[in-house]
Amino acid sequence: MRKLITLFNMRASKSVLAGLLILGLASCQKNFLDTVPLTQISDANAFDTPDRILAQVNDLYATAKTGTFLGGRYILYNETRADEFIETKNNTVTGLNTWGQSVSSSTDEVVATWANPYTVINKVNTFIAGLTLNKTKVSDALFTQYVAEAKFLRALCYYDLVKVYARPYTTDGGKSPGVPLRLVSEKTNDDNNLARSTVAQIYAQILSDLNDAETGLPLTYSTPLLNTTRAHRNTAIALKTRIYLTMADYASVVTEANKIVSATAPYQAATGVNNKLDASQAAVFTGSYTGAEAVLFFPFTTADVPGTTSALAYLYTNSPGNGEYYLNPAGTISNPVYGVASTDTRKAMVVTNGANKWLNKFHGASPYPDYIPVIRYAEVMLNLAEAAAQTGDMGTAINMLNAVRHRSDPTYVFSPTDLAAGNIVNTILTERKIELLGEGFRVPDLQRLLQPLPAKSAGAATAPAVAVAASNYIWPISTNELAINKLCAPNP
Repeated sequence: MRKLITLFNMRASKSVLAGLLILGLASCQKNFLDTVPLTQISDANAFDTPDRILAQVNDLYATAKTGTFLGGRYILYNETRADEFIETKNNTVTGLNTWGQSVSSSTDEVVATWANPYTVINKVNTFIAGLTLNKTKVSDALFTQYVAEAKFLRALCYYDLVKVYARPYTTDGGKSPGVPLRLVSEKTNDDNNLARSTVAQIYAQILSDLNDAETGLPLTYSTPLLNTTRAHRNTAIALKTRIYLTMADYASVVTEANKIVSATAPYQAATGVNNKLDASQAAVFTGSYTGAEAVLFFPFTTADVPGTTSALAYLYTNSPGNGEYYLNPAGTISNPVYGVASTDTRKAMVVTNGANKWLNKFHGASPYPDYIPVIRYAEVMLNLAEAAAQTGDMGTAINMLNAVRHRSDPTYVFSPTDLAAGNIVNTILTERKIELLGEGFRVPDLQRLLQPLPAKSAGAATAPAVAVAASNYIWPISTNELAINKLCAPNP
């Protein structure tokens, strides 16, 4: 029998296995972490043909979109730790501890959210090493493209890790401990021990990967579906606007956004994929999912859903969902945008069922095959609006703000007070909450701005506020990592 090599992170797989052993002792938790198959290929023929190489590229995306990571749960946790949603089921399987700010290093979601991105990262490292040894099996153009796609996914995973398990970059310019930075393939346990790099070092690697990706990714693919579900040049640029905004490097946000947002209306990307706002927000989430606004979405079908975790519809929407989390009446939906007199079409993304209101962006009937948003063009425009305001370019800030608002309410006029120099950033941040509600931005936005995580309550369900300096402002390092990596220091 041929020797097999395993394209997944040995440390991550141990975390997943340990998590499964824990879960096996708990009722109703089923296969919560069992969503990443142990993909094995023969080292004798893994890179033999272009088709086999392309299959590995597709597997990188498939591993990233697992239900316990970017297929739904990662977005859920970055929303429910904040103040927009109220839990109803007291169900630890669907994130009760996260909502209540009471996770520990061994909590299921802490273990899974650490293990899943490292699984992708090691697959990326293994793939790049193997493809480099077999680069003659594909054209030079495909070699460059595939490496760029892999680096894009590695950057995305490291960003998602450092946001959750490390202090925000803006705390101290990135001097705080980040996460272990693993850039080479691991097939054994020999290299388990690795100290945490600083937050700044992690961000430097993320930007290095994205700069490489920008130059190596194709301008477009052959179909709208591929333009939506695989990284292209605009995708890397769009993610860089998010990274620089997180770092409060507003000038760099403007530089990157200007590459894909035209200076005048209609605001759109001038090269590559013609990314721009769709006609309505509803078209983004209820259409084909392959419109111009979808810079990167992870696709699902009835034959390919995120397993027992289901899509976000399962957790957010009461009908046809499971009614786990309804919208906090004191949260963003208290904005007049959602009022009876409002003509803003985004209020249709909130539905009333019983005594509560529910998010209806993710609403596909069982088995919940909604595409999951990773990057939307509306976010890029709001990133640019905020950065322009912070750098004194009020004209661009107002134009981007109006473009997003007028897409949903063409007659709305912001007041002079809203647009005043001292207020416009808050106005943009409010628009950001409305536009991106339920898409995983709430906690990252609070943290990059060094704001506390608000308290929330409804009946017997309560969760305390979390101060910026509190130990649980970020998540603890996974206990499984600490058990096998003796150089990885825990969070205080």
